[in-house]
Amino acid sequence: MCTVCGCGEGETKLEDHGHSHDHEHHHSRDQGGDSKQTGQNLHDYGRGPAHAHAPGLSQARMVQIEEDILGRNNQYAAANRRWFQERDVLTLNLLSGPGSGKTTLLTRTITDLEGQLKISVVEGDQQTTHDAERIRETGVKALQINTGKGCHLDAHMVGHALDTLQPENGSVLFIENVGNLVCPAAFDLGEAYKVAILSTTEGEDKPIKYPDMFHAADLILLNKIDLLPYLNFDVEKCIEYARRVNPGIKVLQVSALTGEGMETWYQWAKTTRQLASIG
Repeated sequence: MCTVCGCGEGETKLEDHGHSHDHEHHHSRDQGGDSKQTGQNLHDYGRGPAHAHAPGLSQARMVQIEEDILGRNNQYAAANRRWFQERDVLTLNLLSGPGSGKTTLLTRTITDLEGQLKISVVEGDQQTTHDAERIRETGVKALQINTGKGCHLDAHMVGHALDTLQPENGSVLFIENVGNLVCPAAFDLGEAYKVAILSTTEGEDKPIKYPDMFHAADLILLNKIDLLPYLNFDVEKCIEYARRVNPGIKVLQVSALTGEGMETWYQWAKTTRQLASIG
């Protein structure tokens, strides 16, 4: 059980070109209700971090369970990070809500950077292999993780994926996380950077509605700027909100559809790849 969100494990599948793998191997990697509260007119669970609730468990016990889960996850993340460093693999964890255009942005990135970077992809989703199939059509290696009831990837799942995917030394691995603006922020996967993708169709207040996600991110790609003439979206206010929760965050304005601004994203990725090798 994940007390960050209440999601269950139990149905995770790793898929690679039609093959499935269980979730019970990979050099000692392993990982372990519904939230319900009533009120009169306003459901306000207080200031500070959100709390999960489960029948028969005290808040203190829930916090302990969450700390245990995140502690184990961090151990697997550290193992993943060593694996990446030993092979000089730059790993970027792509985070967003559903419908941000994350997969479209990723497929365009892969196509436009062909011959410039060696790329592979871990694709996370609750069900279906549609996104991984779209990625493979670009010609790069991609492995699908279906999380079933789980609403985020964890470091254990990614560790299993590495056994099969085997990214090339000196490459870039993109991890496209499950579309969710809450729980993926809490789970370190061993990545070098978290990249949050926010679309102009989602509203400029998302950074302050989901502060943990944008506080954890190193970079925001503000996608679908081609739609700005048709939307009531305040770009400057969005950036202000983002920097309110993360003063040092970098924001790049892009359109995966038209290509506007994408070169700045590519330059960031290429420069980051070069600096990783030097470091």
